[in-house]
Amino acid sequence: MIRDPRAFWRAWTSALLWLGVIAVESTSLLSSQHTSRILYPAFHFLFGLDWEQFKLWHLLLRKTGHVLGYGLLSILLFRAWRVTILRAGNPRWSIAWACVGFLMTVLVASLDEWHQSFLPSRTGTVHDVVLDSAAAFAAQLLLFFWMRKKTDAPPGVLSNA
Repeated sequence: MIRDPRAFWRAWTSALLWLGVIAVESTSLLSSQHTSRILYPAFHFLFGLDWEQFKLWHLLLRKTGHVLGYGLLSILLFRAWRVTILRAGNPRWSIAWACVGFLMTVLVASLDEWHQSFLPSRTGTVHDVVLDSAAAFAAQLLLFFWMRKKTDAPPGVLSNA
């Protein structure tokens, strides 16, 4: 039984909307070729970067997008599973929620890169799956420490069940 149906729908709607954002970002529309056409003139105008300098910044910006996007997905999935898989004592954190959120994020990252491998303007790489998975894991660690710090209760309240 769901304790708070509104919290359930809010949490899952947020996670699903973010999955939609990731799906759109996975299309040819947001390939490196297309984003560089928009970003290079802006970076050149604002910072005076030539094409060679821009390529490094473009790569860093895109990889930062991976880290932020998949880190946020991992947190949103944690939040969604938190209202779905109920725990005795209503703990703030559970290893079950963290693991399911992390594993689902890894699955999405893997499917995203697999999908991109079929698009001529994209490349699906294992390196991006590793980066996305590391971001998801780091997000879960940050979430754990944030939840632990935020609570005044003894460490046993953070359930590992």
